[in-house]
Amino acid sequence: MPDGAGATGDPHRVERFLAALRPSATPDGFVPFDRFMEVALYGEGVGFYDRPDSPFGRTGDYYTAALVSPLFGECVAERVLETLRGLGNSFPLRLVELGPGDGTLGETIVRALGRDADLRGRTEYALVERARASALRAYERVSAAAAPGGVRVTAASGLGADGPFSGVVLANEVLDAQPCRRLKWTGVEWLETGVRLGDDRWVPGERPLTARVPGAKLPEGVAAGSILEVSPAAEAIAREVGDHLTDGLFLALDYGMEESELLAAHPHGTLAAVRQHRSGVDPYAQPGDADLSVFVNFSRFRFAAKSAGLRELAFRSQAEALGEWGFPRLFEEAVRAAPSSEEEVRIRLAAKNLLFGFERFRALELVPEASFGKFPSAT
Repeated sequence: MPDGAGATGDPHRVERFLAALRPSATPDGFVPFDRFMEVALYGEGVGFYDRPDSPFGRTGDYYTAALVSPLFGECVAERVLETLRGLGNSFPLRLVELGPGDGTLGETIVRALGRDADLRGRTEYALVERARASALRAYERVSAAAAPGGVRVTAASGLGADGPFSGVVLANEVLDAQPCRRLKWTGVEWLETGVRLGDDRWVPGERPLTARVPGAKLPEGVAAGSILEVSPAAEAIAREVGDHLTDGLFLALDYGMEESELLAAHPHGTLAAVRQHRSGVDPYAQPGDADLSVFVNFSRFRFAAKSAGLRELAFRSQAEALGEWGFPRLFEEAVRAAPSSEEEVRIRLAAKNLLFGFERFRALELVPEASFGKFPSAT
C-alpha cells in the first residue's frame, strides 16, 4: 500500500503516480518494473529527479564522485580535453553530458575548456537531462561557470537532437539510474517482475516473461529464485552513441559488474532505494521520494556497444582510470595550494574516499571505428 503523500507532503501525489502508470498496465493491472522505475524517477510532477530541491549532496539524498572531491572532475576534464585536442581541426566539436546531476562535474569541465584558447571557441557543451527541474538547475550552474571562458552551453532534448557530431559523450553515474527490467528465474523459466495496480494502491507482482529481452541470450542453470536486472534503456544509450558519434570518445563511469558476477554475488538483485543518505528504503513504499538504482550489467552494456559499432579502448576500475588521467599530479598540486593544514586534511580525506570509497565503480571508454587508431588503448 502506498504511504500517502510521502516525504513531499503532496496529498495528490499517489493519484498522479497511479495515473501515470495505468496506461502501461495489462488488463489485470500488471506494470513491468522498468515502467514503474521510469515514473518513480522521471515522471513529471512525481519523479525523484523532477522536484524543486536538489537530491545531491549533504542536504540531499546521496553523493556522486564529483561531489566527493573536485579532483574527480579535474581528472575527467583532463581526459576530455585530451580527446578533443586529438580530434584535430574538427569544427564544431560537441561535448555531451548525459544526466548532468547538479552541474558540479560540468562546471569543472567548462572552466577547464575556457582556459584552452583553441578549444573554447569551437566546443559546445550540451546538457541532456530528462527531468525538467534537474535540467534547469544543471544548466544554470554550468552556463554561469562557462560564461567567463566563452564556452557555449546548451540544453539538448537528446544525445542525437542535433544530428551526428564529433566530440565526447560523458555519462557519469547515469547507466545505473536507467529504468531496468527485473527478471526472476524459477528453475524452469524467467518471470517478469513489476507491480499490480488496484484502485488506490500497488503491490509487487510478477508474470511469465512475454516481452523479448534484447541483446545477449538470458542465462540458464542459475539458482532458482535468482533476480537478474537488465536495462534496455541503458543499452539504448550505447546504440544512440553509435548512431551519432562519428569521431571521438564515449566515456561511461558507473558501478557494476559482469553478468555472471552479479548473479553470483547478488542472487536477489541489486535494486537499491536511498533517501537522505539512508539505504534499505522500501523501493515500493513511496516512489518518487527515494533514488532507485541498480548495478550496471556491464556484460550486456558492452555487448550492446559492440553491436552498435563501438570499439573498446579501456574497461578498468575508476581509480585506475583517474590515475591515468592525472590524479597524482593534480592531488599534489591541490595539497601544495591548500591555504591551511585543516584544508590539506580535507583534501587528503576526500581523495582517499574518491579512490577507495568507489571501489565498485568502473570506467568504460568506447570509440567509433573511425576513432580507434587515434587514441592509445588501455584495455
